[in-house]
Amino acid sequence: MANSPATNSAPLKVVVAKPGLDGHDRGAKVVARALRDSGMEVVYTGIYQTPESIMRAVIQEDADVLGLSSLSGAHLDYAEELGQLLRANDRADVLFVAGGTIPPEDAVKLKEYGVHEVFGPGTPTTVLVEYVTTYARNVSAIPVQ
Repeated sequence: MANSPATNSAPLKVVVAKPGLDGHDRGAKVVARALRDSGMEVVYTGIYQTPESIMRAVIQEDADVLGLSSLSGAHLDYAEELGQLLRANDRADVLFVAGGTIPPEDAVKLKEYGVHEVFGPGTPTTVLVEYVTTYARNVSAIPVQ
């Protein structure tokens, strides 16, 4: 499992994933680059991933953060399954964020599934980087909304 900030000064490790048949990955690549440029180690899984393959990457990489990028409209199904897989694999300590063309009304449901924050189109990458840096190894500090 990921270590607490007090005991781990290693760079944050982030898995950025594109689930399902969504082949549009420009946004995921922009996010991956911004996180990398801020000093994080980023593993981009590529397109057409299943929840199981994404979860394997999170476990194998001992990731601190899972970023789900979705433009296909299937974000609710994938986020629900990934939330379940994170809990089932004792990885509820992973900061789980989502981004893409996600309607604001779906953000509430995503958070019920375990997504900590949702970043919509036009969100400055600096906002995402700040959020990840603040909460990646301390998800318990995320304010309840």
